[in-house]
Amino acid sequence: MDKVEQILSEFRLNKEDLKEIMERMQHEMDRGLRIETHEEASVKMLPTYVCSTPEGSEVGDFLALDLGGTNFRVMLVIVGEDEERSWKVETKNQMYSIPEDAMTGTAEMLFDYIAECMSDFLDKHHIKHKKLPLGFTFSFPVRHEDIDKGILINWTKGFKASGAEGNNIVGLLRDAIKRRGDFEMDVVAMVNDTVATMISCYYEDRSCEVGMIVGTGCNACYMEEMRTVELVEGEEGRMCVNTEWGAFGDNGELEEFRLEYDRVVDETSINPGHQLYEKVISGKYMGELVRLVLMKLVNEDLLFNGEASEQLKTRGSFETRFVSQVESDTGDRKQIYNILSSLGVLPSELDCDIVRLVCESVSTRSAHMCGAGLAGVINRMRERRCQEALKITVGVDGSVYKLHPCFRDKFHKIVRDLTPHCEITFIQSEEGSGRGAALISAVACKMAACMLTQ
Repeated sequence: MDKVEQILSEFRLNKEDLKEIMERMQHEMDRGLRIETHEEASVKMLPTYVCSTPEGSEVGDFLALDLGGTNFRVMLVIVGEDEERSWKVETKNQMYSIPEDAMTGTAEMLFDYIAECMSDFLDKHHIKHKKLPLGFTFSFPVRHEDIDKGILINWTKGFKASGAEGNNIVGLLRDAIKRRGDFEMDVVAMVNDTVATMISCYYEDRSCEVGMIVGTGCNACYMEEMRTVELVEGEEGRMCVNTEWGAFGDNGELEEFRLEYDRVVDETSINPGHQLYEKVISGKYMGELVRLVLMKLVNEDLLFNGEASEQLKTRGSFETRFVSQVESDTGDRKQIYNILSSLGVLPSELDCDIVRLVCESVSTRSAHMCGAGLAGVINRMRERRCQEALKITVGVDGSVYKLHPCFRDKFHKIVRDLTPHCEITFIQSEEGSGRGAALISAVACKMAACMLTQ
């Protein structure tokens, strides 16, 4: 066990390490906001053109699309008022899985498939005759030119559809709807899932000015002072900035914190050298990191009598959901035993305990790394606002945050440890991506109406 502990101790980050990561994140955030350093900054700090938060007077029917992973969601959102004149939001939604050939074929194929799913949804809900305002949650790095115009910088999360990078995503969607020709839609806003999450949680708590996702990917957005967003004209008020912090580390900022397992995960990914911070934290990579550590222990004769099954030797075989299940084991090791035997390994009790330690080491580092990034954002908000103490709410979504048994508490603790002058509330978002997109559409429609009457 001493040797195992020694190998796993590499995953432990002390408070000084975390402060260093936080300060480097802040440095890259500053570079991302400034015109002269934006291009080479690893944290791009993309303006979203979302400046207004919902007031509560926006009502109506809206359609929301949510594309950010292998599943795509279409949602009807009905925003109304109840008897007390406070908001009431009803939603109806359907999930569609995206075929591999649409993800990796051409942009036209991908957006034709999305339009086909929309057509199916509108048929099912008998609303094809209505021309509804549409909010599109699109969770990839986008350079916005307006709230309804955004250029895809690069695909992430396994998408590779050709002809989309460098093009206006809303334009590609509008073209696909036009090609189908069996319904009309008014695309009024496109947002990132972090922004949609923030707005959706703002509806619950008016102090919510940060949105965050920890799931397949990992990212955050927050309300930044307009005077510091150099890529957009204007000095007054605040604008929501999508940090795209998953790429933090791409310029070498995390080198001394990355381990041999991180390097293997990166080298065998479809985007080597990119999204390095995300690869240390998110659900897409957590299970594979655990598998690589297990293989190291097997090779050093510290686990499974030095013998691994063919399954365990196979990349991707230890799924991230197994990490949550292992750490949820109540103590009888039954769950751990079942997972390992499904991977062709017959473990001893000691083997089960070591596997649990490996999972805890990887997921704890993930929570701490993620917490250092968020603490950097929140401390920077307090400094920019020249406040001695900042009271702030963070809206969070994503499978790792919601489903892992210990991630949330460890993450909260580190964020609070690193932000001594801030009072932070965390809200878990429900249907944040779709509902938030619809609420932003409601705001965009209202703003457009105001512009017309001026």
